[in-house]
Amino acid sequence: MAIYEVRPNAQSYGHEIGVLLIACSNPFPPGDVGNAWTYNFPVLYETVYDVTIDSLINEGDRSMGGSVIAAAKKLRDYGVKAITSDCGYMLLFQKEVAAALDIPVMLSSLLQLPFIASTLAPHASIGVICANRQRLVPSLIEEAYPVQSRPLHIAGLEDAPAFRHAILDEKGALDSEAVEREVVERAVKLVDEHPEIGAILLECSNLPPYAAAVQHATGRHVFDFITMINYMQAAGRRTPFTGGY
Repeated sequence: MAIYEVRPNAQSYGHEIGVLLIACSNPFPPGDVGNAWTYNFPVLYETVYDVTIDSLINEGDRSMGGSVIAAAKKLRDYGVKAITSDCGYMLLFQKEVAAALDIPVMLSSLLQLPFIASTLAPHASIGVICANRQRLVPSLIEEAYPVQSRPLHIAGLEDAPAFRHAILDEKGALDSEAVEREVVERAVKLVDEHPEIGAILLECSNLPPYAAAVQHATGRHVFDFITMINYMQAAGRRTPFTGGY
C-alpha cells in the first residue's frame, strides 16, 4: 500500500496540466483549450482576472505580469506538471513566468515556431493564422522565434464576422460552422498565395476545433495549442514499453 501525504494548498489531486485563463466570456467547444473534454488527461484551470482580451491583444499590456505569476504558482502548488494558457498573446509573459517557476511553462502556441521551422525543407515557409494580425507584431513573434530561419506568412481573423462576434467582441454565442469556414478560407488563401508553405500554425486557443478541417483543405501539417500541450504532457508522464520481442 502506498502512503499519500497532503500537498500544502492543494484542494484536489492528479492534474497533469495547469491552464491560465484570461478573463473573457467566450464559449469553449470541445477542442478548445478551455474545454476539459479536449484532453485525454486531467487539467486544472485558473483565471487571471485582470488579463482581458482588450488588455492583452489590443493593448499588449505587460503590467499584469505579477498576477500571471501568482496564478501560475497557484497551479504549480496544486501539483500540475506544466503550465499553459488560453491565448497565444500570453507570450508577453512567457519569459517572466518561466523564470519564476520550477516546472515547464508554455504560454503560447507560437513557441512551436522554432521546432516547426527545423522540420521543414530549406525553401519552405510557415503559415500562421491568428486572432488579430495587427497585434501580432514582429517584436512579439521574436520572443518565440528569435532566429527566423523560415519566413512567416500571417493571416488574421479580426475582420472575420463570425470569429470577431464570438471571440474578439465576446457576444456570448459562437457559430462553429461559420467560424470553421472563415478559418479554412484564410488557410486556403495563404497556401494559394504561398504554395511553399510547409506547415500551418494556429495561434489562437479557440482555433484547434478547426484544425482537422484546415488540414483536410490544405494538406499541410497543422500545429496549435493542443499539439503543444499534448507533446509536453507526454514528455512529463513517460511509461515503460511492453510487448513482444
